[in-house]
Amino acid sequence: MESRSSLDAPTPAEVRVLDAAVGLRHDTVDARVIRRGPDRRHLLLPALHALQDGVGWISPEALGELCARLEVPRAEAFGVATFYALLRTEAGPATVVHACDDIACRVHPDYRDPAAAHAAHAAGESVGVHPSPCLGQCDRAPALFVQRSGAEAARWRAVGSVADALATAGTEPASPRVLAAGPAWLTGRIGVVDPASLEDYRAHGGYGALRTALAVGPDAVLREIADSGLRGRGGAAFPTGVKWRAVAASARRERYVVCNADESEPGTFKDRVLMEGDPYALVESMTIAAAAVGATRGYVYIRGEYPEAEERVAHAIDRARHRGLLGSDVAGSGLDFDIEVRRGAGAYICGEETALFNSLEGYRGEPRSKPPFPTEAGLFGRPTVVNNVETLHNVTVILNAGAEAFRRVGTAESPGTKLFSIAGSVANPGVYEVPFGTRLDELLALAGAPGAGGAVLLGGAAGMFVSPDATDLPLTFEDSRMAGLTLGSGSVTVFDRSVDIGDIVERITSFFRDESCGQCVPCRVGTVRQHETIVRLRNGSALPDDGELLEDLAGVMGDASICGLGHTAASAVTSALRLGLIAGAPASSGNGTGR
Repeated sequence: MESRSSLDAPTPAEVRVLDAAVGLRHDTVDARVIRRGPDRRHLLLPALHALQDGVGWISPEALGELCARLEVPRAEAFGVATFYALLRTEAGPATVVHACDDIACRVHPDYRDPAAAHAAHAAGESVGVHPSPCLGQCDRAPALFVQRSGAEAARWRAVGSVADALATAGTEPASPRVLAAGPAWLTGRIGVVDPASLEDYRAHGGYGALRTALAVGPDAVLREIADSGLRGRGGAAFPTGVKWRAVAASARRERYVVCNADESEPGTFKDRVLMEGDPYALVESMTIAAAAVGATRGYVYIRGEYPEAEERVAHAIDRARHRGLLGSDVAGSGLDFDIEVRRGAGAYICGEETALFNSLEGYRGEPRSKPPFPTEAGLFGRPTVVNNVETLHNVTVILNAGAEAFRRVGTAESPGTKLFSIAGSVANPGVYEVPFGTRLDELLALAGAPGAGGAVLLGGAAGMFVSPDATDLPLTFEDSRMAGLTLGSGSVTVFDRSVDIGDIVERITSFFRDESCGQCVPCRVGTVRQHETIVRLRNGSALPDDGELLEDLAGVMGDASICGLGHTAASAVTSALRLGLIAGAPASSGNGTGR
């Protein structure tokens, strides 16, 4: 039986927040009575967000009241609340500044560590300043994310000093730099179309793909997606057509479409730019997916540090619903499909698809063992299509242009275009859309990267360093695989010769140590030992077998971890050792993958 300590009543403000978030409390029922009804646990994370926004923290009394309303054990709900970096279970300042100290921001000339930023803040209000992993604002480095609770609850991102960030609350951020070297299939409307206007989107070709999909029927849509050769753009590169067909063929009728917009890979921000600049394309693509696989419900899970993307996607969903393009009888077709936005709360691991499902369902964002795969048992145990933002944006391109035209761009195994987030020591950080097969050195030249020396990290913290003499690499799935590399999330972080790569590697190991969910031993222990070993190498206290230890850790995490975080946590480390990028460290004899 659950232990129940006595709690005071929640405050009136907390009650008002919970009334709005989850509805009125049920009448008191004897604890021995078992009540039957719909499981509302999936409302747990949105309700925790509501308390954080409205009150500033999640008190024991508010958590107890929430648990009574949702019929969730308090211990489990506390485990969820403490899992996420953006939720607080202790009282603190109403305003909290999260200052990025990750790989792209920390090499910016204006970067100051969070302690210095806090010391420099001279405003009269009480403000908490905390270091943060990558905020997905690498093109606007150095980045800050501000949370303010209470009557003036707000979330915004900013650059510069803490004082400047607080003084410019709510101002429109600078437009992202977007460049297409080839077909601007994914980025062509960004900066051209008003992202809030459904009419403007339709005037620039929007919803033509959905009309086509509804006219030709599910089988034709599935065939077109499969024939296009579209592969997932989130890192795994799984064939999208195979995934969709598996869900469509399921004997279970309740199905879901989920957009994984929890873009948290350090150095990656392309999905943020798509959602902010072209949100209706995401809504249209998810509706096409639903029509193809027979889903009636969709979710967009957006990372908590993306307030503008969340607002714009939510607005696009609302306008589409108002115009009959979502909800019952979509566009008069008989299709019933609707979408809900859910906000993440600061957990890198929730970018893993099954951890994301757990988070949506009101559990800790811990990955599940596979099989079963999401196509068989995904969200709420039902067949689920889950794709990231960039992958879904390609769906409208394929339906509009046709699979054959899509395949004419790129290569046979990697058709179409690819978005790359380029940041770090470059003159022009931003999102670049190029055909697959473009060479890495050509991409770097577009961004104004330094011509000689330094290093390039391909694929973010979970990626690998590229040798300076290997930048003629064609950027395709097949060429990167043959080179023992990965395109990953499409992050390209450039470091000039003034950057201490050892500091970058140490930051990466610290990132994985903090972001491991701790569920499996190889990752929970391996990421800690990896970080400790790199610290020893950097401060001159290395043990004789530390080089071998790092290789062993990489092999064990890669082979035995439950999910991709553990599998790739050593990739950047081993590649940096192999290339001799860490001063004073022994060169690795491995191939940079830990295998």
